[in-house]
Amino acid sequence: MSFAHLGLLEPLLRTLERLDYQTPTPIQEQAIPAILKGRDMLAAAQTGTGKTAGFALPVLNTLLQEGPRVSSNSARALVLVPTRELAEQVLQSFLTYGDGLPLRSYAVYGGVSINPQMMALRKGADVLVATPGRLLDLYRQNAVTFGQLQMLVLDEADRMLDLGFADELDQVFSALPRKRQTLLFSATFSEPIRSLASNLLRDPLTIDISPRNTAAETVTQYLVGVDKKRKTALFAHLLATRGWGQVLVFAKTRNAVDGLVADLQAAGISADAIHGERPQPARLRALARFKAREVRVLVATDVAARGLDINDLPHVVNLDLPVVAEDYIHRIGRTGRAGSSGEAVSLVSADEVEQLAAIETLLGQTLVRQEEPGFEPTHRVPVTTPGGHITKKPKKPKKPKTGTTGRSKKIHLGNWFEES
Repeated sequence: MSFAHLGLLEPLLRTLERLDYQTPTPIQEQAIPAILKGRDMLAAAQTGTGKTAGFALPVLNTLLQEGPRVSSNSARALVLVPTRELAEQVLQSFLTYGDGLPLRSYAVYGGVSINPQMMALRKGADVLVATPGRLLDLYRQNAVTFGQLQMLVLDEADRMLDLGFADELDQVFSALPRKRQTLLFSATFSEPIRSLASNLLRDPLTIDISPRNTAAETVTQYLVGVDKKRKTALFAHLLATRGWGQVLVFAKTRNAVDGLVADLQAAGISADAIHGERPQPARLRALARFKAREVRVLVATDVAARGLDINDLPHVVNLDLPVVAEDYIHRIGRTGRAGSSGEAVSLVSADEVEQLAAIETLLGQTLVRQEEPGFEPTHRVPVTTPGGHITKKPKKPKKPKTGTTGRSKKIHLGNWFEES
């Protein structure tokens, strides 16, 4: 089937032809015609399968055909997303697909000044992409109204609930007109999300392109056991000895992100960071440098697990396992996109066995274990099985020996690169 058979208007088809989009993906093939018919939708598809185009194309098509010209401080279609990075990515998709159309798309999110956003909204926005908190700030200041709203899209709604946006979402929903088309798209849907959908959607079409909570088959997953204090050194060793090019690394805390970046830069490796404490311009600059291949290693917290669309990213490394098991899928979903192959490596210590068991339960499989010569852990990662059963409890770590100074020896990453 071609895009021409989905019911899209000629201007959009010309844009898709110019972008060399020849065949719709399964999520696009099923979602686009139904959205064009006005159906509410609950759609689950793996990251990297084209779900953004699955809602962006029919939203643009509908706005082009229906409704009056957008008024000042109004929005005709609202797309809610959990993070600033995802807001920028979704906006770029609308701008790309809507190139040449008489429609205005704009994104608003926190972490930057609200005044330029208020000024921009005076012109109105046919498509407004927003994070819930900033949207409410603008709404309370009468910078945006919803009298013309025709369509609501929630992208990665499960992540919004994970980040504690439930109250904000309730306030947004109460401000929106009841007569609207509502679409929920995500890579995973937890039971709370399905409960939310039952209250939010009218006779929805449910689409499950792939089994729930699964990773793309194009991603090779495995873990390397290592003692917690040697994770940074192991990553540097793997980076040097396995010929990795660009790598996206996920760490649990801001301090861990900044620490790894500092160590890599000290070793002469180009690295940058994305986390919630960095100003938005710095985060966007780090992502742009990584996409331009000016940076070899991008280190991030889970704020970047969704919304990073990077072409041909071969490797994702989990320096720490995520607390929320579903975030593992979104992390490794940054590689193996659009049918390309990728590798997801997790550096796991024995104290992370509960997070590992939860991830393997979610995946329905046990991850392959590896050990790197010279980095064999003193306390090996216990064997787990899907269902959360731990067959062997980890040994309690021994108290570290103290020397005359009582200080631990500092790890210098440069040695690994020199030896390799």
